[in-house]
Amino acid sequence: MTVNTCFRSAATTPTICIGIDRRVMSSITATTAVTTPVRTPKTTQRTVRKPYPNYKVIVLDDDFNTFQHVSHCLMTYVPNMNPDRAWELTNQVHFEGAATVWTGPLEQAEFYHMQLKREGLTMAPLEAA
Repeated sequence: MTVNTCFRSAATTPTICIGIDRRVMSSITATTAVTTPVRTPKTTQRTVRKPYPNYKVIVLDDDFNTFQHVSHCLMTYVPNMNPDRAWELTNQVHFEGAATVWTGPLEQAEFYHMQLKREGLTMAPLEAA
């Protein structure tokens, strides 16, 4: 027995009919597997946010700045500095030779470093925390 299979390729073209034997048609459908395309996931770029590195503002000991001057400069230019903390850091500068008076982002560290240096304090170069 013959089965007629018709194909229409476009709206303006006539329909094409092909006669196929039923046994041939069953073997064609049995061996032809329908495959769906495998969808590969798109690679997405992730933005990894890294925090800015912190820098240390370090005051060094010297022979010409007084305790009162160092303490006053720390309270004036370093944010959130109270008199007790300023005095502790001044003693640390004197007895240990250096003290880290502030740690934070580079731009602010440069600003505080410049202000303290302008007041005559001996400053170590900024270093990463």
